[in-house]
Amino acid sequence: MSLLLGVVCVPPAVRATDADVAVAWEYLGRHLANDALGALQKSGAPDSREAALAEAVVRIDLQPVTDAGLRKVEAQLSELARGRDEIAAAAAYLTGRLYQVHFFTPDPVRAAQIYAQLADKSPASFWAQLGLVKLMLLRLYVLPEAGDPAARVAAAGALLPRVTQPELQRDALIVLGRGRLFHGQPVAGVLADLLAADRIGGLTGLRRVELQLQIAELSRREKLWEQARVYFERYLAENEVDGRMATVKAKLAEIAAAQRAEGPSS
Repeated sequence: MSLLLGVVCVPPAVRATDADVAVAWEYLGRHLANDALGALQKSGAPDSREAALAEAVVRIDLQPVTDAGLRKVEAQLSELARGRDEIAAAAAYLTGRLYQVHFFTPDPVRAAQIYAQLADKSPASFWAQLGLVKLMLLRLYVLPEAGDPAARVAAAGALLPRVTQPELQRDALIVLGRGRLFHGQPVAGVLADLLAADRIGGLTGLRRVELQLQIAELSRREKLWEQARVYFERYLAENEVDGRMATVKAKLAEIAAAQRAEGPSS
């Protein structure tokens, strides 16, 4: 499950048993906020915590979006976050997202505080670990106190052991590896992170393509010919239509020539 930038994702643990609320989640997943609101209203304004969370998420996405409206959502989420169940964890996570990306003037420092507090409160929660992935992004690119490039990478990497759910650990490794690359850190570390993410697996579509090609290209630049060949060939085998296929085939020819030139030890 990829949630590096998304807002709406509701694992089974927080899906309402009310059929209309479940329909609302489906609409939200397709960014159809008005239809989601209609489904909630059809349910007779249920007073469950699940329905309250769904309504808050609808209000985040409902046009026109205003800071005043988002402040009301924040108050609703803050009330839900007082508990210790998955609804509370989801509400806290979404509060962090409000400060990170939704308010007209983002407050990444406050977002980081919320994610850190959530991880301390509910370390095993899906939402807390998703918040840690977002916190890694903030430490890598945004937070002013994170320091120089090496310090930013170290601060983000310190969070990795706390992300234990496989799909989120995979995403965290990709975030960290690409952060290393952005900050000019050694490519060996970049590849170690990306290869570890690939071993976890589960990516589909464009995200799988981009990971395959990034590993392949970085390996080629480092003259890791066999590793580059494997990933370029995986890309060709697993992706039927992509405008980069001709370029990849040309690079495979270059790799084959380099391997022949270097002999069996390459």
